[in-house]
Amino acid sequence: MRHRVFNEDGDEELVFVMGWGNRWTHENVGWLIDHLTDAGYRVHAFELPTNVADFKADWLEPIAEYVLDIDEYQLLAHSAGALVAQALDGADNHVYLSPWWGYGDDYPDLLLEAVSQLPTAFPFLPVAEMGREALGKRATDHQLSTLPRWVSPAFVRETRHAQEDLLTIDHDAVVFCSLRDPVIDLAPIGERVPAEHVVLYDGGHELFSSMTRERYVDLLLEALEEGAPAVEDRPRVPA
Repeated sequence: MRHRVFNEDGDEELVFVMGWGNRWTHENVGWLIDHLTDAGYRVHAFELPTNVADFKADWLEPIAEYVLDIDEYQLLAHSAGALVAQALDGADNHVYLSPWWGYGDDYPDLLLEAVSQLPTAFPFLPVAEMGREALGKRATDHQLSTLPRWVSPAFVRETRHAQEDLLTIDHDAVVFCSLRDPVIDLAPIGERVPAEHVVLYDGGHELFSSMTRERYVDLLLEALEEGAPAVEDRPRVPA
């Protein structure tokens, strides 16, 4: 797992667990990190391996062990990063961007169950194409060209098990998501996060790649600083 600290001189600690296939070299991920560092955060960013044989060993435990050495921090996670982040301890505030707590409709349960039974961690299963319609209109050519194209049956099996074992969200988490997101299942969000803590944006799977991102970045920063009270009593449908 790759890890990098941005803004070593920051005043507050923030752990950012990126989504599957995200890299800090992607322009739109960099845009978000720049806003976080400009807000005074020392950003501990994690790039998830794109293939896993064991969810806990490959994704969860390296980050869980790392945050043990941070006394106080805010937690930001996107997509598959939120599957990891919901099991981390110690954060003051939790903000999840399009949390991948369930597979989207493009991945039928029967198909996922069938391929997950194959006893191999070799990535040979093709990933459904994710272009600008899926991710966001601002997705760059570089980002799209570096997205992983294959996953393994072990990846499917381990991520499905992690989604089935989701913890109860007993903190005041804030979620930003889009109703047009084809990547995730929205139902687990509704089951775990109060509606008043969910901010809907107009765009694709990635808020930071969506055309409306400037409208929400200040609210995202407020949610990291203040938690759920920052979004309560605000309109949840984009203007």
